[in-house]
Amino acid sequence: MKSVGVIYKHRDERAKAEAIRLGDWFKHKDIDVFLQEMDAEESIYQYQQGYSAIPKNVNWLVVLGGDGTLLGAARRIGRHGIPILGVNLGGLGFLTGIPLSRLYPVVELMIEDRLEVESRVMLETRVLRNNKEVVRFSVLNDVVVNKRTLARVIDLDVSINEEFLTTFRADGLIISTPTGSTAYNLSAGGPILYPTLGAFILTPICPFTLSNRPLIIPDTSIIQISLGKVSEESVILTFDGQVGFNLRYEDEVIIYKSQEKILLIRPPDQKHFNVLRTKLMWGGATYNKDAD
Repeated sequence: MKSVGVIYKHRDERAKAEAIRLGDWFKHKDIDVFLQEMDAEESIYQYQQGYSAIPKNVNWLVVLGGDGTLLGAARRIGRHGIPILGVNLGGLGFLTGIPLSRLYPVVELMIEDRLEVESRVMLETRVLRNNKEVVRFSVLNDVVVNKRTLARVIDLDVSINEEFLTTFRADGLIISTPTGSTAYNLSAGGPILYPTLGAFILTPICPFTLSNRPLIIPDTSIIQISLGKVSEESVILTFDGQVGFNLRYEDEVIIYKSQEKILLIRPPDQKHFNVLRTKLMWGGATYNKDAD
């Protein structure tokens, strides 16, 4: 028998009601359903434990919420290779491309296997402290080394494939996948990449040296970041902007392409450049909330 997981935005009564309604619809189709509310916050420990009310072998995963909800679902469950359909119940959404008004026609196509599935690369991060691994985490969008509000500019020694690149003196550094290029990376002045491109982006945040610009590298690269001297708990490592880990002086951060990939179900009429035009209001396009 086919089965589906439905994840809905935390503390959102509308999302919960739609999830229950959708679950009943699947049951009438003789499809097993597993419902789960997405946690408001996810700890490193929760991620490493890998607990989920949704089995790892369901046929599909439907996410009701915004891009943040989908990112959490991707880390928790989608990384096991389950195709994800994102339904937008929020505002601006690049990953949750289905408006609620079109949910059921698109889900019909999904269960008939008539929709394209797009593979998206993930970043895996290891933190070494005194040559011992203290954290390992995978993300869909980005990994950010960032100073806290009152911290000074931080020094980040960056190497690519063990070849020294430079020391970034900046408020921080964003390492982004193509999927994440329209997130924090874009806000920090980084380029937009086609989502299936085999590349990563390094974007400094407010660099002290103005010639430090965003850099695109192959996704086969291994990125090594070492911290210069910092005060205790003045620098934080964030994953997809949702999970944080405090870094210490001489911690080494190693970032590379994960063996796990995220499978996103693409709506039949959703083209990447059309999404960019609509969401970013290029060429006089007007943002239409009802189209989300």
